[in-house]
Amino acid sequence: MAERRSTPLIVHPDADLVLPLSEPVISREPNSPLVLDTHELSRRAGTMRTHSMTVQAPSDLGTAVIGIPEGADLELDLRLESVMEGVLVSGTVRGTVKGECSRCLDDISREITVDVTELFAYPEKAAASAEAGDTDVEDEESVLKDDMADLEPSLRDSVVTALPFQPLCREDCPGLCSECGARLADDPGHHHDVVDPRWSALQSMLESTSVSDETKES
Repeated sequence: MAERRSTPLIVHPDADLVLPLSEPVISREPNSPLVLDTHELSRRAGTMRTHSMTVQAPSDLGTAVIGIPEGADLELDLRLESVMEGVLVSGTVRGTVKGECSRCLDDISREITVDVTELFAYPEKAAASAEAGDTDVEDEESVLKDDMADLEPSLRDSVVTALPFQPLCREDCPGLCSECGARLADDPGHHHDVVDPRWSALQSMLESTSVSDETKES
């Protein structure tokens, strides 16, 4: 999958000025497309890069009824900014979710755009915060490892929480007939005659008599 070229930037420390750099500096691990190499940010607070890329979706990017299929294209537009605590990664992810309607069981396919924001702490900052008893310290997934930021867990959380608990093909989907399972959207006038249970025995007798008469005639 071809990667869209990144646009490296640096923020001047003494002015509201963003300057382009001559070469892209954010690379990815070849075996983990959602692992970003941040070492070129040089731990200088205020340094920023923007990065756009298309990758294949990892597994389990959704729920049991709807999600982005594994291997489908994901378009990411990211900004990586060096801050005092670590590297702040923010941006959007776009993809196509597929699933089935919770009412009529028809297939669903639609585009989705989700915001992603995650602070990847420097290891020493995370350790110091943990020693100080900071209960806001994230788990190891949000700590830089050798200046590498693994975006996959954060991306998965952002996508899953943005998906509907009960997906619908449309808001007014009438669903299926509770008697026979027919799709009501295909036959708005669909209905079944309801026989009063008190007359069900008589109805059965009439049907039996009708069948008997037809047999005699034949």
